[in-house]
Amino acid sequence: MRKLLIVDDEKNIRLGLKAMIAREFPDHYAFEFASDGKEALQVIENSQIDIVITDIRMPEMDGIALINRIQELNLKPVVVILSGHDDFQYAKEAIRCDVKEYLLKPIIRDELSRTILRLERELTLREEQLTSSSHQLEAFQESQLSYVLSHPHLEEEDLQSKLQRIEMGWLDEGFQFGILQYTGTVDEMGHTEFLARIQAEINNAPERCREQRAHVYEKKNQLVLIAKHRELFHYLSDRIMGSSYFSYRMGLSEYTSGIANLHKSHEEAQQALIYTFLLSVPGVVRYESIRHKSREFQVPVETIRKIGNMLGSDRDKEMTSLLHEVLDMQTVVRFDISYLEAISKTFNELVFDKIFQIYGGESVEILRLFKKVGDIANFTYFHDYFHSVEGLLHRLNDYVKSMKSFHIDHKEMKKAVQYMQDNYQKDLNMTIVSNHVSLNYSYFSQAFKEFTGESFVNYLKKLRIDRARELLSSTAYKVYEISDIVGFENTKHFSRVFKEIEGVSPQEFRDQGHVMKHG
Repeated sequence: MRKLLIVDDEKNIRLGLKAMIAREFPDHYAFEFASDGKEALQVIENSQIDIVITDIRMPEMDGIALINRIQELNLKPVVVILSGHDDFQYAKEAIRCDVKEYLLKPIIRDELSRTILRLERELTLREEQLTSSSHQLEAFQESQLSYVLSHPHLEEEDLQSKLQRIEMGWLDEGFQFGILQYTGTVDEMGHTEFLARIQAEINNAPERCREQRAHVYEKKNQLVLIAKHRELFHYLSDRIMGSSYFSYRMGLSEYTSGIANLHKSHEEAQQALIYTFLLSVPGVVRYESIRHKSREFQVPVETIRKIGNMLGSDRDKEMTSLLHEVLDMQTVVRFDISYLEAISKTFNELVFDKIFQIYGGESVEILRLFKKVGDIANFTYFHDYFHSVEGLLHRLNDYVKSMKSFHIDHKEMKKAVQYMQDNYQKDLNMTIVSNHVSLNYSYFSQAFKEFTGESFVNYLKKLRIDRARELLSSTAYKVYEISDIVGFENTKHFSRVFKEIEGVSPQEFRDQGHVMKHG
């Protein structure tokens, strides 16, 4: 009997789906339930689930977060996304995460049945591909080892039992952890291809090295390898350092023995892998070389604050110099990696987030282009991180300059328009107004049009004709008098411009009943 997990924050939907499936496929499924992604992960960790049907929008952890976490598992259930929102972004994310089906609420029974049948064919095919006993043993070993490594608080008796079942009793004699991470050009190498590449390398190692080892495909492009013979890691280290094809980096634990040290050794390899970030090419870091890194450091907060304050100024060289000071490689390598993580966090808080808060809008688009900068874990090497931070700072510097310029120009344009409204009846021209706001004549012409949507001449014409219409409607002034009052050189020019804008002459406008006699 297969196990089927239904994840939805509404109890009625969970029970309704169960009823529909049980009616169509009686005695075929054992059902599990969860109200959000977090609870669902606990169920999946504690039980081998075959099918997951999950809602998108849920508290605690939504459906997209859940399927992303599922992708990290070795034996993944097939997943159906259930949503009341026909949202293309959800569909795209679901497809990227290898979701098999995407169903919209309200669920149609026939559509659900067809979906379950398709999933059954998928699961059957998967099972047929694992008929080989060696493959089954390897998959079982990997799943059990994955469970052991992800549960560091297992009782020693349970730990011993699980390791004996997967024939790893040799850990008592001695072992070493190595975590290999692919650094090549394939964005996301699949589990099978990853193992094939590593296996091809191991097959060329001395025969003694190949025995008594195990592996776990831990996360994207990352493999945990445990071996009794440290010579295997010597061999892989030589291949990493000496081959342009074998594009991996590796963190190595210290050699130890006894299952009590299993999780400690795993953590050592993870920590060592993090430090490969400070290399400039694929390479190997051994835990013994980094375990004594100092945690006694002072984050250069004021220097980072200065860099943020310089954005938008003409102090590019000084800003770049301060960045080199903050991210000086000789300083960074002296300390624990938490020093660099703290610097990254401070840049986010005092520089990047600050720009967003002050200027908003378009600055978000710039930050999206450089979204990786917010977390050093998004980079393979330090120099990639450094150049991305530098590039983002220069982009933000230019953006802040333009924003400051815009705000200044906006203020000056408002001042120019107000001056024209106060002095439209005088002999105005663009030279007079641009001088009034102290802006270059050519620049003023372009900026004025961008601000008002009109050329200077057309704006002034409309301003004067608007006032003329008021006077024609509300006074008994003669047409020639109004022409003079609103600033036209002569009546003929006034009449031509008025007709051009209003479609009738000033007199015709007045004759249509817009005049108010003096009382």
